[in-house]
Amino acid sequence: MELSSDENKLIEDVSLFLETKNYHEADLVKQRFNCLNALGSAIALFPSVRETNTLRGVERNEEALLQVLCSIAGSTHLLHTPARVVAARSYLVAKFQAFSLLHILAGDQKQFYNPLRRIIMSVIHTLMAEEVYFSCLDDPGFSLDIKINLANDLISLWDSGTDRRAIEHQPALDMLWTARDASPPAFGTMKGTSELLRITIDMEKDWAEFLVAHTQVDASRWALEEFLFGLSHEELIYVRKRLDEMGIGAVGRDEITSFLDSKPAYGMINSKDYRAIYNFYVDRRDAARFRQKISAPGPSRALEEIYLKYRISQE
Repeated sequence: MELSSDENKLIEDVSLFLETKNYHEADLVKQRFNCLNALGSAIALFPSVRETNTLRGVERNEEALLQVLCSIAGSTHLLHTPARVVAARSYLVAKFQAFSLLHILAGDQKQFYNPLRRIIMSVIHTLMAEEVYFSCLDDPGFSLDIKINLANDLISLWDSGTDRRAIEHQPALDMLWTARDASPPAFGTMKGTSELLRITIDMEKDWAEFLVAHTQVDASRWALEEFLFGLSHEELIYVRKRLDEMGIGAVGRDEITSFLDSKPAYGMINSKDYRAIYNFYVDRRDAARFRQKISAPGPSRALEEIYLKYRISQE
């Protein structure tokens, strides 16, 4: 695995800027990316997941991997995953941290802010996309043909670090998060109308079509509420109940914490720390999986997963 020419040019430009400001910081950047490149070179030594090899008379090839991916449950895929893939995920984490370092050191420079943000968000969306692919492969609602195409994309992602479908859908996810960041929850009557309206204005046409298709489904509507308000389904029920009991028609952002007896289930979203975006997604995803496991009411998927699966189903 290796960085693109655009990514290397950005590293070079930021490094030149830092050398004029702080030599030690420029040297730290050099060391960090040397480590990242060394990791990429080591991963390249592993055989491609597309290669065919024979072990004790049993042939292992891309077709066999496709069949395995289409038949195993998402929760049991880890030990079926080629070693190159596990290493590649480590590379993505290392890449995220390396470019986050650049963002910290030079993010206040306008010429670097957007390029660095795009790279960092692409890593987050790649990690999300991989999980959504597995969710689709485990979904009986998807046809075998779609699953085979998704498995092919997953293999491409593992082999090269990118895939056509992820590149196509990343702008939609980025737009969703940009709109969410620009429209923090106001709470108010806890209906989510103003929050949803502000986000929808900035989204493309397919977002409105997605809302029409999915907001009549309780699980999708609940997932949307968690995304809009930053609270768990259980906390939203509790806050609304308290408002009814107290006869209060609306509540402000600063008052929400006083309504909750403990720390909110999901961490606060800090737009300056991109890890918080991924953490918020993981928290909601894990809570959804737990509800599924115990058959509890509430979202069974995170909103980003539902939205991506909708876009894939429309292809």
